[in-house]
Amino acid sequence: MAQLFAAYRPPEYRRARSLGANDRRSRGAAGNTYQFEGITAVDVDELQVRYTTFSFEAPQMFGELAALTRSPRSATIFAAEDDTLLFEMSWQGLREIRDWSESFRQQIDSLYHERGLVIRLRECPVFDHVDDETLDKIAKEALFETYGNFNWTHRFKREIGKSDKADTIIGLETLICEEGDHVDGLLLINNGFARVSQRVDHGERTIGHLSKNDFFGLDDIFVANKGGGTSLRSSLRAIGYVDVIRIPTYLVHEHILPGLNAGFLRLSDVDGGSVEREELKQGMMDFLVDHRFINGEQAMVINLDRCVGCDDCVRACAVAHDNNPRFVRAGPAYENALVANACMHCTDPVCLIGCPTGAIHRSWDTGTVVINDNTCIGCATCANSCPYNNIQMVEIRGESGDFLLDLEGKTIARATKCDLCSDQLTGPACVQACPHDALMRTNIRDTDNLVKWLR
Repeated sequence: MAQLFAAYRPPEYRRARSLGANDRRSRGAAGNTYQFEGITAVDVDELQVRYTTFSFEAPQMFGELAALTRSPRSATIFAAEDDTLLFEMSWQGLREIRDWSESFRQQIDSLYHERGLVIRLRECPVFDHVDDETLDKIAKEALFETYGNFNWTHRFKREIGKSDKADTIIGLETLICEEGDHVDGLLLINNGFARVSQRVDHGERTIGHLSKNDFFGLDDIFVANKGGGTSLRSSLRAIGYVDVIRIPTYLVHEHILPGLNAGFLRLSDVDGGSVEREELKQGMMDFLVDHRFINGEQAMVINLDRCVGCDDCVRACAVAHDNNPRFVRAGPAYENALVANACMHCTDPVCLIGCPTGAIHRSWDTGTVVINDNTCIGCATCANSCPYNNIQMVEIRGESGDFLLDLEGKTIARATKCDLCSDQLTGPACVQACPHDALMRTNIRDTDNLVKWLR
């Protein structure tokens, strides 16, 4: 009600004020600093008793896992002494130096390999029955591999505009291993996404996709162990970029297959298992994978069979954001499903790459991707990086309704997008306002829920 009766404000209104240190909010993304009020005092001795701890000494580094993968931090760090001096590097800076310095890149990658492998292996349920000592042995023999391009978005945006044919899009993806190749280890997806496909006639048919902690090749190793063929029955390609951990085949035979739950063999190589293959049409599978929508954790999907075009969702969004809608009710569609141009709050938010101030970040408490308007400089890097065109650059106005100008007399721009109505107790206003249940926010990888809702 307060929103309805609030005084009218011009479109994209901002209160003109100087942005000092007191105006900086929490940046909250991996590799950035959280700004909290006050200082938290802890009893280090008590922490050592209650939790598993280890210490760092100068000049050791930490935080490279979160910085390289743009993911939440996996550990909490406390200063054990009052005179502890730290040097913090933003994840953007770390990436820049890593690109320019070979020695620094080797050091960071070595730390990533050393500290991250055991953690990643333990997160994957296929290793649940493996003891810690054996897991350490597997980690020492495992290979860390990267495929594709970390900055894949620009080429993808160009090519997806030219053609939406599956064969064309697949041709852009880096081949990790090909159907018919000799089985060469178990592949665990460490970060990113990968496409699983099989040859059909003169093309490739997508049979599934893999994401973090999924694995590829386990069925083939099992068949080979039973005296069957030793060739891969499907191909694996990097969707954009993907980090892969390769476990040598002999270690799989020796330590993983014995005691392995048989259910993993049925579920491997295809996200969602056999149920997804039965319920999800091939065209829909290609649509979601080719457009990279599988990256979305809160995608806005509109059921075109129910939508009547009333635009109540757009109006509700505008009311919740000072008369400024934060999405466009348009976007790619397949049959009765339309994926609207609204921020999907991705698993891998590539829009974060390149932001010079860290203004766009993943919120530390909710996991949503948000923009700090006070530290955004309007450079449009995030908007250009978003492969889904879900970030808009807008010219902002002052209290009088006139455009705000910089020192050179140019209009000032800011990046805007859907924030999932993070300040609304009822959640996204667009969903609440739809009178026909024609709109939902969903994790695209939850295909069972998506298929049922679209029926």
